[in-house]
This record gives sequence, C-alpha cells and structure tokens, in this order.
Amino acid sequence: MFDFDYSFFLEVLVGGLLSGVMYSLVAIGFVLIYKTSGVLNFAQGAMLLFAALTFVSLVERGVPFPLAFIATFVVMAVLGMAIERVVLRPLVNKPPITLFMATLGLSYVIEGAAQLVWGTQVHGLDLGVDDTPFEVSGILISKFDLFAAAIAATMVAFLTAFFRYTRIGLAFRAVADDQFAAFAVGLRLPRIWAIVWTAAGAVALVAGLLWGARLGVQFSLSLVVLKALPVLVLGGFDSILGAIVGGLLIGASEKLAEVYIGPFFGGGIESWFAYVVALVFLLIRPAGLFGQKLVERA
Repeated sequence: MFDFDYSFFLEVLVGGLLSGVMYSLVAIGFVLIYKTSGVLNFAQGAMLLFAALTFVSLVERGVPFPLAFIATFVVMAVLGMAIERVVLRPLVNKPPITLFMATLGLSYVIEGAAQLVWGTQVHGLDLGVDDTPFEVSGILISKFDLFAAAIAATMVAFLTAFFRYTRIGLAFRAVADDQFAAFAVGLRLPRIWAIVWTAAGAVALVAGLLWGARLGVQFSLSLVVLKALPVLVLGGFDSILGAIVGGLLIGASEKLAEVYIGPFFGGGIESWFAYVVALVFLLIRPAGLFGQKLVERA
C-alpha cells in the first residue's frame, strides 16, 4: 500500500508558495507597464539588477542601510522616469514589436551602465535574516522565504491600495481600460506613465534586494525576469491579481513536480517545468486566468 507523507507534501507546497510570492513580485513590474502602455518591458530584469547592485555597492562603501535604500529608490525613480521620457514617449503608437525591441535593447544598456558604474564583481547581500528553517506544526519553513514572502505581500498590498483608492490610482485604471478615452477626458498620459515607471522601479528595487540576498548580486540576477514569464502567461499580462495567483501556482507546481515527478526523469525538472505549464496554458487559455480575452473581429 502506498504510504503518502502528508507532512512532507505540505512542507514542499508551502515552500513552493513562498517562492511563488517572489515570482509574483517580479511579474507585477511587467503588469504595471503593460497595463498602461501596452509595452512588455523586457528591461525589468536589468532594472532589478541595477537596483540590487546600486544598493549593495552603497552599503559596501559605508552608507547606512536606510540611507542606501532611500538613495537607491531615488535612483530607480529617476531611471524609470528617464526611460519613459527618452524611450517610451517617442515610440508611442509604434507597433508592439518595436516597443519590445526597444526595451530589449534598453536592458543591455542598463546592464552595461551598471557594469560601468559598479564593476562586474559578485556581491553578497545580507538583509539580516538567516536562511534557516523553523518548525510550524511539524512543517519546516525557511525563515528567509517567510520574510521575503511577507515583504512581497506587503508591497503587493500597498500597490493594490494605491491604485484602487487614490486619485492617481483611479487615473491609472482609466488609462489601463482605454488610453484614448482617458486622454479625451483630460488625463495627462505622460504624467501617469512616468508615475507607473517609477512604481516599476520601486518594485524592481524590492525584488532585487530579495533575489540578491538569495542568489547573490551578480549579472545573472537579471535572468530572474525569465521566471516571471510563465507567471504572466498563467495569470494574464494585464492583471495584478493574475500575477499574484500565477506566481503562487508556478511556485507550487514546480516544487511539487521536482519532488514527485522529477525522479521519473532523473531530477532537475524544476528549472523548466514552469514553461511546460505555461505552454499548456497558451494552448488552452491564451489570455491567462485573469487577462482580458482578445476578440477577433471579422
């Protein structure tokens, strides 16, 4: 008779869900830009790297943690507004592939600037939380994963409240629903785009610190952006709620697949299983769970 270990299953599931929250945080950076401008910002990973590298370099030079955080936030806000002003605004109403290629090229420019300013060495980042497990009802949970999930959840809650209950948030939602209608009623689209890019820079900062503490601050950190793509496919490219749910689903499914399906393939399927799930979703529901469905017109 098959003896199923429910405690171990829950332990793997919880670990996957906590990792999924961090995936969601990266994906939200994509959603913010895509909802308001229709741009798939492939430079989000480079922004994440630049934020983490700037912060850790300031700390290593003796700048106190709070001041380094504030300074990095200002840098990312300026970077976000500069990207909107210099890159996005001149390309308004251009084909999506043009905008995508612009952000792809921008990612290499940002990485090159980071290398030029801060160098290429690998940095360790300590946020003061050890990656050690503690037991809750017989389930081992990583302290750092729980801390990272709490920070990510707080960030998500703040962004949700900001865009739902503030005037700027209402303007953001109006632009996301219909840019032309929003412009017709007098909303200043460049100003809203600048605010959204600033918010994306703040998300990149938080995500960069969390991922940098886990993986180390190095140039491969920008590849974390690839983990967000399956999340966006599942949840929808234009839904913050979809980014959250998609991240949880991807995080849980890849951990469970590695433990329960991986042995049949010799292990190591966690790195690519999420893309299999995303491919299946593209065939079944291309818009994702919460994305707007595309209606073909005759």
